[in-house]
Amino acid sequence: MSLYKKRPTPIRIALLVMTLSGLVLTAQAQGTSAAALSGSVSLKDVFETAWQRQPEAHALQSRRDAALAQAKAASMLSPEPPSLEISQRSDRMTGNSGAREAEVGIAVPIWLPGQRTASADLAQAEISLVERKLLASQLRLASSVRDAWWGWLRARVDAELASEQLANAQRLAADVAKRTNAGDLAKSDQHQAEGAVAAAQAHAAQAQAASAAALAQVMALTGRTAPADLKVNAAVEPTPDSTPHTGASVGHPLLAELEDRITMAERTAQLISAQRRSNPELTVATTRGRGAFGERYGQTVLIGIRVPLGAGPRHDARLATAQAEAIEVQSQLVLEQARIQADKQGAAARLEAARTQLDAAQRRAQLANESRSFFDKSFRLGESDLPTRLRIEAEAAEAARQAARSRIDLASAISALRQSLGLLPQ
Repeated sequence: MSLYKKRPTPIRIALLVMTLSGLVLTAQAQGTSAAALSGSVSLKDVFETAWQRQPEAHALQSRRDAALAQAKAASMLSPEPPSLEISQRSDRMTGNSGAREAEVGIAVPIWLPGQRTASADLAQAEISLVERKLLASQLRLASSVRDAWWGWLRARVDAELASEQLANAQRLAADVAKRTNAGDLAKSDQHQAEGAVAAAQAHAAQAQAASAAALAQVMALTGRTAPADLKVNAAVEPTPDSTPHTGASVGHPLLAELEDRITMAERTAQLISAQRRSNPELTVATTRGRGAFGERYGQTVLIGIRVPLGAGPRHDARLATAQAEAIEVQSQLVLEQARIQADKQGAAARLEAARTQLDAAQRRAQLANESRSFFDKSFRLGESDLPTRLRIEAEAAEAARQAARSRIDLASAISALRQSLGLLPQ
């Protein structure tokens, strides 16, 4: 019977499913990244493209292979590969009376009591930790992507509204110039209108620069260059149902990673406790030899066992290190639970405030647009002066900007709530 015959275990089944699912997910993500940024780009497209550039994504398959190898090692009949021993003795250099002896043997390491079970448990924990680390790394990346994405959309909206404000200022200045030439308005009115155009031009240039800088931050995450015909899919992410997540944030990837790290540390300590000494070795050997010339060769069989003594302080140091790791991660888990709960409460409050702000901003924008229409007509009829017209135009532009930013803020607040609940971009 082979010393390395594998025993069927649930670990092998889980590893097979994990490997196949990883290949499918990788193929899907590569297909998505190839199509991303070529036409309409969304938050999910940016996230998936950015993930393909992360070191964790590149090392994922190697980590899965390492977990698979660890599980295979735990399923072997021997903790280490057997070793072959070959030796030959003779007296050619010390008299040459014909003494000859050849020995061939094999030494097989033996599992210590509890070591095999502890190794299998540690392998299972490592398999789980690989996948939990994957989700936690994706969530950390999602936070950066979301911040860059919504920051860009805010800057983009500001740039679009600044361009619209510039166009309105230019139309008003053209109307003022005509009326000045006709003698209906003073030259000072034309100067005020042209000054408003210059201010709008400066504001538009500044907004365009801020939008370009924000877009560069998004493109830096993806490693791509923004095409000239880039279209934006600014769809709002689905609003999560936070009811099941009240309290301890059940299933949060960051907490799940820490929980698996605790399990890893505890099972490492259990394995070290079982490894109080090096593994014993069972030796089986055969010897064939003679004592002198003329004697017949004889053959013997050797069966022996080598039992190392305790590791002493080295073992104690390894065990203490593993236990300290478990204690440290447990403390991190408590702190992370409190932080995530606070983030969740803050995100929920921010979402409610964003909804209220959007309603108020939309009402203000509607009123400002109606007032602008009233005063525009009044100005054309000569019933109101230019400073009042410019003030109303500025108020309408600011109201429109606030309403547009409030819509982005609401989408960003929903995204932040999803982030606090451990949900990836959709």
